[in-house]
Amino acid sequence: MEILFFSRRFSSPAAPVYTQSVNFRPIPMNSLLFSPFRIRDITLKNRVGVAPMCQYSATDGIAGPWHVVHLGSRAVGGAGLVFVEAAAVSAGARISDGDIGIWNDAHVAAFRPITAFAKSLGATPGIQLAHAGRKGSTQKPWQGRKMVDVHEGGWTTVAPSALPFNDEYPMPAAMTEDDMARVIDDFVQAAQRSLDAGFDVLELHMGHGYLLHEFLSPLSNLRTDAWGGSFEGRTAFPLSLAKAVRAQWPSRLPLFVRISATDWVDGGWDLDQSIQFARLLREAGVDLVDCSSGSIVPGSRGEPAPGFQVPLAAAIRKEAQVATAAVGLITEARQAEEILVQEQADLVLIGRALLADPYWPLRAQGQLDGTSAWPIQYDRAVNPNALT
Repeated sequence: MEILFFSRRFSSPAAPVYTQSVNFRPIPMNSLLFSPFRIRDITLKNRVGVAPMCQYSATDGIAGPWHVVHLGSRAVGGAGLVFVEAAAVSAGARISDGDIGIWNDAHVAAFRPITAFAKSLGATPGIQLAHAGRKGSTQKPWQGRKMVDVHEGGWTTVAPSALPFNDEYPMPAAMTEDDMARVIDDFVQAAQRSLDAGFDVLELHMGHGYLLHEFLSPLSNLRTDAWGGSFEGRTAFPLSLAKAVRAQWPSRLPLFVRISATDWVDGGWDLDQSIQFARLLREAGVDLVDCSSGSIVPGSRGEPAPGFQVPLAAAIRKEAQVATAAVGLITEARQAEEILVQEQADLVLIGRALLADPYWPLRAQGQLDGTSAWPIQYDRAVNPNALT
């Protein structure tokens, strides 16, 4: 597949310069946001990433036309890193029956055209591996998010402790050590399938109240054995899983971890523990910590404001000496640029703004650098000198 692009400076009436595929004409790079970022053997063309955002639109976990268009549009739109939403590592790891998955070869086959298309545009494809834990077997959000009984197509959920998320979610079974070994194997196998599918960045989801976060937080992990209680006990399972995945995932490719850096609840997981955990993740071979927050219990959310989670990424980056990604109500180009200028994070992941506008990165680059590379097929829309 050949995709043509043009690069032009918005302030100049000169004719566009055409290049082919990902071989863009070198252009002056003034912003940090649109400078390359190298991590292990992967170089992202810029520091804008598409945050993993669940679409709840898969059938049996298989990516379909919606995902092809949704993810392809964000690659066309200029993002350097395009993350697939949380991909369940087993059928029982899903949030809902619409979740995307990576537990069999049919999933691999469906992802390959998506990753190939992203790469043809110079974007790096990434995938987030996830297990919903006690927040699984529920309805899609627009259906109400209530639990789905087994006799209605749901499944038995698992968690560190037999403690439901709320009264409308299923009661999970407390995990045995055999269960934990099986989940680690599911993640390891999913990592191999992700490689086979063409992904170059892998992220482990340890936030938002899902299984691995449930082990970390004392609000959801009530165990009294070696997998609970102290900080060392609560982090033992997630850390073991990260080490196992790192051993499977090629050393040339980066491994990210998303955490909820604070539960926003007294007595819960907090920033100090996140800093300690980030140090352990770094020592285990994790390359970047993606810093979100909250969602471990109902109402555990920070006060939403522009960039409200950025200080979490900044603190972890400084204190744990690990690369971080900032995410959360980052909507403006100059806001994203300032995060990097102030060394608060190394990448900026955009969520809602990129749902609303797939071409946010191209517009942002135009604002910051006065130049951006649009697909030639869209020439007539952005170039006043284009032939119609």
